[in-house]
Amino acid sequence: MVSVLGYALLGLLARAPSTGYDLTRVLDRDLSYFWSARHSQIYPELARLERGDHVRHTVISGAGPRPTKRYEITARGRDALTAWLVGEPEESIERNPTMLRISSLWLIDRAAARQLLDGVRRRSTDRLSLYRRFAAEFDAEPGSADPSQPAFATRATLEAGIRSQEARLAWCDWLQERLEGSGR
Repeated sequence: MVSVLGYALLGLLARAPSTGYDLTRVLDRDLSYFWSARHSQIYPELARLERGDHVRHTVISGAGPRPTKRYEITARGRDALTAWLVGEPEESIERNPTMLRISSLWLIDRAAARQLLDGVRRRSTDRLSLYRRFAAEFDAEPGSADPSQPAFATRATLEAGIRSQEARLAWCDWLQERLEGSGR
């Protein structure tokens, strides 16, 4: 059984063979607006995928004290990934500590509520700027407009990140109007 993180790694390895370090960097940059994994989760998952014959590795020279492994997806791994891609999507509930705080916003005074909202707005503005910068880089890459290329898929998920941050900022505007209009 392949985990969701396993499928994320298989999807990245379907693009190009990579080391665990490379996969961490790609997860941090290219997938961070919708998926995250800690560095410490990646290597055990790669080992599980290898035990299941979904990936294999070759040893390459590296700078570290241990041999560097470059992983690549196997035919079995590609088949598992493809079957997962066309399967019924799993529903998941997003755990969002900010929204959990907002759900009890009525307990704090207006100044504290504005401060909380300012933090949400600042983080969303920063993320939106970052995502737009990434989008400009991806738009310059060959294949970013071709749906049959990995760059297009990355750009499509990045666009979802951009639009979600734009929606979050519009929601911040809505909430700020309500806070300013309240009598608290």
